[in-house]
Amino acid sequence: MTDYTQQYDAIIFDCDGTLTDSMPLHFVAWRDTMQIYGIDFGEDAFYGMAGMPSEKIIAKLSSEQGVDVDADQVSHEKEAAFESMIDRLEAKSEVCQIARDHFGKLPMAVASGGIRPIVDRQLEHLGIADLFGAIVTAEDTEHHKPQPDVFLKAAELLQVDPTKCLVFEDSELGFAAAEKAGMAWIDVR
Repeated sequence: MTDYTQQYDAIIFDCDGTLTDSMPLHFVAWRDTMQIYGIDFGEDAFYGMAGMPSEKIIAKLSSEQGVDVDADQVSHEKEAAFESMIDRLEAKSEVCQIARDHFGKLPMAVASGGIRPIVDRQLEHLGIADLFGAIVTAEDTEHHKPQPDVFLKAAELLQVDPTKCLVFEDSELGFAAAEKAGMAWIDVR
């Protein structure tokens, strides 16, 4: 086990693709939901937008493809599709083990571009929700990854200097957000 207690004052984890191996399930939910509306959402585009809130993804795709949709409605449908598959969700075991190993040794948070009910369900499904002193989701900040707000909010809730935090993340948007927050980061891919 790598011990981060000497180098950092807190650890912040992204959820989807970092603590949970949810990205394949999210892709299926996105692809199937967007097909209903005649919007193409390929795998490359999906991974390129990892970390972006659902409403922004829908607005971008519908604008690019000239399809008028209710972003809130489509977002709810996509989240429902994902939620229906949550029993198939698996942990990113190496990253979850880092969280377990540092529980009680460093304050830890989850900082995700996902919505709270879905993030909470994933953490509960994997039995790791109690490891984190704070959970920050898309609803908690105005600006989202690649902006640093979600990570800065997590550091604030943990009462830790952002520059003393280590972020575990799996997306380019997340890496950029961590850097803007002044935080070190590790690519879990």
